[in-house]
Amino acid sequence: MEVEGRQGIAQLFETEALPYEERKIAVAPGGGEVHALAIDPELALLDYLQMFYKLGGAGRALNKLGAIDFATTIAPGLRDVLLTGKACEAVRRKDKAGRFVYDYVVMDAPPTGRITRFLNVNDEVAGLAKIGPIHNQAQAVMRVLKSPETAVHLVTLLEEMPVQETADGIAELRAARLPVGRVIVNMVRPQVLDATDLDLVGTVPRSAVAQSLSAAGLGGARRGGNAEKLVDPLLAQAAEYTERYALEEEQRAVLGELGLPLHELPLLAEGMDLAGLYELATELRKQGMS
Repeated sequence: MEVEGRQGIAQLFETEALPYEERKIAVAPGGGEVHALAIDPELALLDYLQMFYKLGGAGRALNKLGAIDFATTIAPGLRDVLLTGKACEAVRRKDKAGRFVYDYVVMDAPPTGRITRFLNVNDEVAGLAKIGPIHNQAQAVMRVLKSPETAVHLVTLLEEMPVQETADGIAELRAARLPVGRVIVNMVRPQVLDATDLDLVGTVPRSAVAQSLSAAGLGGARRGGNAEKLVDPLLAQAAEYTERYALEEEQRAVLGELGLPLHELPLLAEGMDLAGLYELATELRKQGMS
């Protein structure tokens, strides 16, 4: 499920824009299916009105008059109840045999800086309704969100600001007693220099680099040759890599102190598509995330 209206799931699975209904978008070799839904707050409110008040056509009329948009605008807490409520309904749904319809429900939630407020709908609704259907639904949502079966996974980058936002987000989630799951580091660049190479970057003589380039067939070592012209750019790039590597290691250390399982996903040079998604899923399974 996604709640931000970006249609990112449709793009990722290379399908048409998702409507406000659950659609099958992928089938696994073993027979498993992936369904997807883009949650629209206005349509979710129509569902809510039908579920609790049986408004039917009257609810659709309210939508045409703009009343639903007005309600979700002046009461943003209500919007979050509707969005998270739809996810929780999918979690609790069972078939005629009494089995849960879905093994897992994954919600692509708002950015880390807004995640606690988004999920902690009970506090948001407190100012809207002390009793009644809205209050009861918020309570039901919080029972699912705070259950042992729920986990909030955070995705970050090996950069100072995203890592700090992740640390702050985890602290806020824990303070709200919301279950924190794992930290996933996205777009990790491959290591191209080992520890020995990194030590050499600042000390290796330029002449030694030029000779190595010549030995590799990249021009003569004579003054002004191709090898000489490549030395400075290569050393500059190596120095830049060394600095970036050190910064990334600092951020890894910060993430390691958070006390959560940590996973890393490689940077996909060709960009993100459906094939890349399966590649990342395989990588997560290798790292023990099922």
